[in-house]
Amino acid sequence: MLKSNDACWCGSGRKYKRCHKADDQLVKPGIVSPGRPVPPEIPRPPYADTGEPPRWSEPLVKSPDVIARMRKAGRAAAEILEIAGRAVAPGVTTDEIDAVVHEATIERGGYPSPLNYRGFPKSVCTSVNEVICHGIPDDRPLRDGDIVNIDVTIYLDGVHGDTNATFLVGDVDETSKRLVRVTRECLERGIAAVKPGRPISDVGKAIQTHAESYGFEVIRAFVGHGIGEQFHGDLQIPHYYDPRATTIMEPGMTFTIEPMIAIGTWQHTLWPDGWTAVTADCSRVAQFEHTILVSDDGAEILTRAD
Repeated sequence: MLKSNDACWCGSGRKYKRCHKADDQLVKPGIVSPGRPVPPEIPRPPYADTGEPPRWSEPLVKSPDVIARMRKAGRAAAEILEIAGRAVAPGVTTDEIDAVVHEATIERGGYPSPLNYRGFPKSVCTSVNEVICHGIPDDRPLRDGDIVNIDVTIYLDGVHGDTNATFLVGDVDETSKRLVRVTRECLERGIAAVKPGRPISDVGKAIQTHAESYGFEVIRAFVGHGIGEQFHGDLQIPHYYDPRATTIMEPGMTFTIEPMIAIGTWQHTLWPDGWTAVTADCSRVAQFEHTILVSDDGAEILTRAD
């Protein structure tokens, strides 16, 4: 973990306390507008009104019908993420990105899965700079030099499609650019490790090995998850090597791989809103995610646009 008098992670040559640890450089909570309405004809997940997702024992290996619907939802999520990414620019607020995602989801006949999931107030997660995940869109404008993760999930035809990517905002420092590139590579390495007959721990091992070879750390507290008719299924996918992750991958399993890679410490703290997780040393984090189907010889990426 960086100390106040250490050189800043960004390569500026200044002390950390004078650079990105400085109060005016940190992401702060903004004003959160009310959640956007969903037309009544749009089919809703079972938690849409109550905020409490029911739990049931969903099969890890999905039926052909569920897989077919997940392919459709995955393609829609990928399209929405691309649209959201094109909206990223200095001066754009994360709430404006939320509006873009919300409308693109409705246009595809879907429901934005994050909306009211355990009370989450918006339609997408937007995580800026040191925010690891679950950032709530608000009125903070993106600044030149920021990085922002946009995490899109759509509920469509009774299943969820989940994907995210980290985008550069304007002129970004070289260390952050390298972080974003390596994090994308970590996702690719994790997907390449998906093989029937192999334990889930192979995925995290591949990711951790690649991240640490660049001096980066893997966030431990947040992991990939099973997905299908439930937003978050029972299966957990650590992004670091965990020998306890012994579940054997089988054709027909669906889950997310979504490594969160930090320049500094893997440890985190949580904002009072109960959602926004940030690195304990305020170093930047990048994340990329795909929803994966285990195939007969590897992995099929479901969240890829045509």
